[in-house]
Amino acid sequence: MKFNTAKGQKYLLLIAHLGALITVIAWGSSFLSTKILMEDGGFTPVEMYVYRFAAAYLLLLAVTWKKMMANSWRDELTLALCGVCAGSLYFITENYALKLTTTGNVSLLASISPIFTTFLVALMFKQRIKAGVIIGSVVAFIGVGCIIFSHGASMELHPEGDLLALVAALCWAIYTVAIKPIIPNYTSLFITRKLFFYGVVTALPLLFLQQEPLHLRLLVDFSQPTYFLNFLFLVVMCSMGAYLVWNEAMKYLGPVTANNYLYMQPLVTMIAAYFVLGEEIYLLGYIGCVLIIGGLIISDKLKTGVSANKR
Repeated sequence: MKFNTAKGQKYLLLIAHLGALITVIAWGSSFLSTKILMEDGGFTPVEMYVYRFAAAYLLLLAVTWKKMMANSWRDELTLALCGVCAGSLYFITENYALKLTTTGNVSLLASISPIFTTFLVALMFKQRIKAGVIIGSVVAFIGVGCIIFSHGASMELHPEGDLLALVAALCWAIYTVAIKPIIPNYTSLFITRKLFFYGVVTALPLLFLQQEPLHLRLLVDFSQPTYFLNFLFLVVMCSMGAYLVWNEAMKYLGPVTANNYLYMQPLVTMIAAYFVLGEEIYLLGYIGCVLIIGGLIISDKLKTGVSANKR
């Protein structure tokens, strides 16, 4: 549906902002479900990625099977690149980073993704970055740091793990920029299904090479409802639903504005952990909340310079 009036366009933008917010809430909450399945259920990081996204892919395939290939090989290769960057490579580098460096380091360095996106958009599409975006990003990033380190964590240098965390952040930024030109040409259903396909296929070798036994029996029967409900949440809400809404939101917000919402993931995780796990929220966490929300408002409202979000 197209709107020709300014009021209609504002309505679409509002819906897009709401969609991005809902997506980040789902992704921020997914940490808790993943933690339950990995710590209590025994699933490995690679298993969690493959099982979760393979199930989401099959659900999407059931409703989008009529169109299997992109309109050109160039678009198909772009979708393959995006599937790797937003899927297997992103999740695997992040998971291995957690083994080589601190959780605080990984969380903080992964939050650099919106900054990478901003500069990649400016570089690839030859657009100037408005001052509000830079200022807002810095403020929000400081807010992320406040939340991450509010529980007493410290920033320690672990070069190998820190580098992998930065690679994960860069992978997501590459996906965001690479997908931008082809988003208008395909439905979000088709794009999301292709992302999941290439992500799962490229992760399968690591799944078969892992030393731990595959938890296929547990995956099939889900003898405990807790495992089934958490897995269902990850598949339907955090994978299929979230990626569909995210790709649709990027059509209207542009990659820079959409990715700035990623700063809210630590905030969502902190709030969810408070209600679900009973974890306390400290003063530094509240300060982080204010800075993140303030940074997002600054990025969107401070109109100086040329916007980097024109499509």
